[in-house]
Amino acid sequence: MHRSYQPLKPVTNRYLQQRWDHDNFENHRRKVSSALPVVETRGMRTPAHVQLKLKKLQLQDERLSIIDRDNRLLASKLADIVCSKGLVDHRNHYHPRSLNADKRREELLLVSRQNQAIYQRITSRQSEYRRQLWLDDWERTQCRRGDISRYPQGIGDKQRSHRKVKFATPDSSERSESCSHTDTDRET
Repeated sequence: MHRSYQPLKPVTNRYLQQRWDHDNFENHRRKVSSALPVVETRGMRTPAHVQLKLKKLQLQDERLSIIDRDNRLLASKLADIVCSKGLVDHRNHYHPRSLNADKRREELLLVSRQNQAIYQRITSRQSEYRRQLWLDDWERTQCRRGDISRYPQGIGDKQRSHRKVKFATPDSSERSESCSHTDTDRET
């Protein structure tokens, strides 16, 4: 029983169903072996307007025509020079002049007049700062600060000791210091 053909669907004749299934399978294998690829791998054809580039050709023709015209002009000038007696007019007897020089000169004069007027106003004005009042006010402030402060200004500098710190011998761990500690004492 294990060697007999087992169809997928119930059938009346197993032998015929086996032959039909075998024929269908062989037909399928023949189609698969003769099948062509479905995916187009050749790529797209480049359109004609991209290959030809008419605008580029037109610009190139115009550039070549301009170059030919310039070459002809240059050749005619060289021919004129060769045929002439060697006298070349190379001097320009005109002075370069700007079209808006007058306008720029008027603007420059206007700006200089305005600057002069501003300078006159600045120099004629009296100063509003009263330096003497500032100095008097500063002196009063110094006096009040001296009256209010616990330690008057300048006394600390007079009391500062200028003695240096003396250390004991390296054997002992104690050290002797002066009573007053100053910034210079701490640095040494």
